[in-house]
Amino acid sequence: MRNDLVHEDERLDDLQCKGYQLIQKPQGFCFGVDAVLLSDFVKIKPGQNVLDLCTGSGVIPILLAAKTSGKHFTGLELQEEYADMAGRSVRYNSLEDKIDIICGDVRKGKELFSSASFQVVTVNPPYMTDNHGLKNLYEPKTIARHEVSLSLEDVIALASYVLPESGNFFMIHKPFRLAEIFQVMKEYHIEPKRMRLIHPYVDKEPTMVMIQGTKGGRQRITVEAPLIIYSEPNVYSEEIHRIYGK
Repeated sequence: MRNDLVHEDERLDDLQCKGYQLIQKPQGFCFGVDAVLLSDFVKIKPGQNVLDLCTGSGVIPILLAAKTSGKHFTGLELQEEYADMAGRSVRYNSLEDKIDIICGDVRKGKELFSSASFQVVTVNPPYMTDNHGLKNLYEPKTIARHEVSLSLEDVIALASYVLPESGNFFMIHKPFRLAEIFQVMKEYHIEPKRMRLIHPYVDKEPTMVMIQGTKGGRQRITVEAPLIIYSEPNVYSEEIHRIYGK
């Protein structure tokens, strides 16, 4: 056990995948089901290099390293305390040869990465614009949930820059912003190719959407069967149990 990497105000959470653990700060922004669902939606071919934007605690690179045959994973995180925490999770799981965590700003990504340097980009970005919803007084949570430090366009612009032609972009977001998401993706030559809506219950409207886009791809999108979180109150659906490995 490498408990020297876990601070007093932090905890270890079991990712239920290859025995990997994630360091999290209970007071801060902790990963949710959206990160787990996105890691299951992403498709990575053997030998590909992956960039995860807004990586937070580093949960998506760690899950992808466990689930896929990707060559290397890089997480970019703006907030220094979260980048440090993600880096310690990487070391805790002895994944230093597979994952790098970089503390940096998406808006300055061209200074950090070369053009066409990643075959896959993933992101679980802030969902709300600066004008949407109530902001949390704890600033790291506000930055994680609201576009106060970057915009949807910032994210997609950097994804387009680091992807080669035919490179793939994967994102989870809110359905109410779908029109804007598709518009910005197309503006940056990332063609929406695959979409899956996530519903809390089979008879409720979707609360999240996962999207795959291909840089320079042809115009054709596949809408997959909806993903249902709960089969009944407090009971996860069979597919959620599969995704979580239970």
